[in-house]
Amino acid sequence: MRIELPEPTPAESAHSERAAALIRKEIAAAGGSLDFARYMELALYAPGLGYYSAGATKFGAAGDFVTAPELGAVFARCLARVVAPALRELGGGDMLELGPGSGALAVELLLELERLDALPARYHLLERSADLRARQHATIMVRCAHLADRCAWLDSPPTEPWRGVLLANEVIDALPVRLFALRESGSFVRQIAVDANERFVWHEAVADAALRARLEDALGDKLDKLPRPYLSEVCPLLSPWFAEVTRALSQGTALFIDYGYAHGEYYAQARREGTLRCHYRHRAHNDPLILPGIQDITAWVDFDALARAGARAGFNVAAHSTQTEFLIAHGLDEVFADAYAAAPDEAMRYALAQQVKRLTLPIEMGERFRVMALRR
Repeated sequence: MRIELPEPTPAESAHSERAAALIRKEIAAAGGSLDFARYMELALYAPGLGYYSAGATKFGAAGDFVTAPELGAVFARCLARVVAPALRELGGGDMLELGPGSGALAVELLLELERLDALPARYHLLERSADLRARQHATIMVRCAHLADRCAWLDSPPTEPWRGVLLANEVIDALPVRLFALRESGSFVRQIAVDANERFVWHEAVADAALRARLEDALGDKLDKLPRPYLSEVCPLLSPWFAEVTRALSQGTALFIDYGYAHGEYYAQARREGTLRCHYRHRAHNDPLILPGIQDITAWVDFDALARAGARAGFNVAAHSTQTEFLIAHGLDEVFADAYAAAPDEAMRYALAQQVKRLTLPIEMGERFRVMALRR
């Protein structure tokens, strides 16, 4: 079913065309086709042109999607009930948040950790976008200026050993993925080419050795059992990315929250078109070849692969659940009751109830999102 998308503004269209021109130039340099992973990398992260590198609003009602921290404080307050004991067990420590978005999660988490008397010595925010970094700083100064001296921004993961808690909420889904097609005639890599009208189109080539090895590792005996045709994706960057962001975490916990699948469900027979999704003005659709630079492109997370990446880096899975199970296990009832009692009017109480529904209902975030804690 085709999703009707809002028309971009003239400025957005011009920006997207600049991003498209950059991608077309790289396609030409590559000989006429480009691996989708590189296309996704450019569309999201090309300096000044990629979706996450440019200045448009991404999060909340004015952006393209809403993350759990943007809904309100409930999510962060439950999360604090995991972070606080983890820091106490270490006798203190730091926090590192990857991809801090608008800064909403950092603010609510710091305020709740302050209430729980479990503030980290330092709260590091790993953010490469100057625009997002400025927004995060402004949010912190407005909401919890008295804690701003604990906050520090990083351009890259720490290199000196540290102890504490690493946090990544909706980060892995934006790692570039390689797309593949299983057909009766074999395995193919899905690439991007340009047609006579300068539009991006799909192109397939026989899968290279690296992709075939990745498919065997990810799919195992499913590789020969899945129906044909079968389209999906793998994330070759997951293990090296995990190793890089956790390399200096000498002792502590790494928490990952994202939409995804586990227990062998990622490559289900019924999921014949993969999990790739795009987000533009709160519409989700599955065409990544339009609106480059002004729409988000994501793929659901293979939590089994995340666990394997953790094991390779010396981490053990300490906990793994759906978001609903996680929130209930970490004080949702208490957090909701306290917030409900403190709400000044019926409108606020209604908004709070709606927030909890979005976080927990199966058709919303409750079962689509998973939480995995890995410990070293």
